[in-house]
Amino acid sequence: MDPKNNSKIAERNYEVEDYKRNDQMSKGLAETHEQVSDSYMGGDNDEEQTE
Repeated sequence: MDPKNNSKIAERNYEVEDYKRNDQMSKGLAETHEQVSDSYMGGDNDEEQTE
């Protein structure tokens, strides 16, 4: 693998436009962002429930 290309990938962050882009990196970032967002909004699933 090309070290310069690895650095470009490692420096890449999610952008709103990733939902519209068609490359594998954008699709992965958009999907991961959605999963993290859903988990955050849903709360911590490991949290002990008290009534």
